[in-house]
Amino acid sequence: MATQPATSSTSGDAPPSHSPPVLSLYQLLDPEVLADPYPLYHRLRNEDPVHWDPFLHAWVVTRYEEVVRVLQDFSANRTFTPQQLGEMGLSQLGPIAEVMVRQMLFMDPPAHTRLRGLCSQAFTPRRVEMLRARIQGIAERLIDTMLPAGRMDVVRDFAAPLPATVTAELLGVPTTDHVQLKAWSADFAEMLGNFQHNPDRTERVLRSVREMTDYFRAAVAEARKRPGEGLVHHLLLAEVDGNRLSEEEVIANLIVTMVGGQETTTNLIGNGLLTLLRNPEVLKRLRSDLSLIPSAVEELLRYESPSQHTARIAPADVELGGKSIKRKDAVIAVMGAANRDPQRFPDPDRLDITRKDNRHVAFGAGAHFCFGAPLARMEAQIAFSALLQRLPELKLEPGSVTWRNNLGLRGLTALWVSWPDGSEPAARTSA
Repeated sequence: MATQPATSSTSGDAPPSHSPPVLSLYQLLDPEVLADPYPLYHRLRNEDPVHWDPFLHAWVVTRYEEVVRVLQDFSANRTFTPQQLGEMGLSQLGPIAEVMVRQMLFMDPPAHTRLRGLCSQAFTPRRVEMLRARIQGIAERLIDTMLPAGRMDVVRDFAAPLPATVTAELLGVPTTDHVQLKAWSADFAEMLGNFQHNPDRTERVLRSVREMTDYFRAAVAEARKRPGEGLVHHLLLAEVDGNRLSEEEVIANLIVTMVGGQETTTNLIGNGLLTLLRNPEVLKRLRSDLSLIPSAVEELLRYESPSQHTARIAPADVELGGKSIKRKDAVIAVMGAANRDPQRFPDPDRLDITRKDNRHVAFGAGAHFCFGAPLARMEAQIAFSALLQRLPELKLEPGSVTWRNNLGLRGLTALWVSWPDGSEPAARTSA
């Protein structure tokens, strides 16, 4: 569930616009490549699977075996400190760094081990399972609201509000705040998922970070006065060997949980439904056998990974894929490419919802494997089950499909679907 940031917010020089296409992940800035990055990943994987990208000043790793090694063994401590940003002339980004350096996503052991252990206490399988009936109810209510219209934008009307509301429930903040939580999440995710620093967005992201920090500081104060069942309260109480989280650590990790809990799941639902609609025979089979939904969700995670790549730092001079990588070199592990590696997944460009050995890396690997993955899986399974049962004649509306301008967190800006006017709605699925 937690987001997997692409890399730091600075980049190398862009390729000259008049140059022929080069083998660079920078090509994702082209909307056509972003819409279908898999031919680029195929080239990288076949021609140079551990590739020095001169435009990003980073190694780009695309084969499954090396991607797993990078995720497991390389350093996640890649966020600039406020002091380092100041030295680079980017002191205005200091407040963002103040939050990110306290998030477990950007830590190595032992700091990561301590923080993850404390957060995991507040994110137990029992607490996740308690949300099942609520997720079902939210999904049904959203479909009920849209049924009379005969059409909806899946992203806006279903895939975004479902995880936003669930995340509010999980955190223990008012569910009526879900629209604001989603807006903050989208701002923060644009920064996390892109290579380049966009100065035009800086002020907006800074404002969102300030507002999120104030919001969760107030939520912490409220949880101290009126303890509840949400993550805010449980993070405050989490303790391992007498060790507890500071208030600043609680706030920082509430933010990353809030963002990850929304972006990954929204994109999984949107990407997944588009993929099914583009593969009508697969969709027909899934409708006829809903017991395949758990397997289908895993295949959709592999096939159109919501998180496409993440950055690490080489912890020492190492050899990877026959290349010599120097200590502190930036390394980008492309999970979206690893998940289509034919050496790991037979016929990887075919959607196979019965795929057996499907150990994809959509949620990462190793110590930083997404601890919110069970919740994301549950939400997606419930969402697809509800959509397929309640809207049996769902169709993709004609027109272009556009992807979010986010290079690392793959998702749609909109997905319009419709169903026959005047058709009798299918019965609600059981909670």
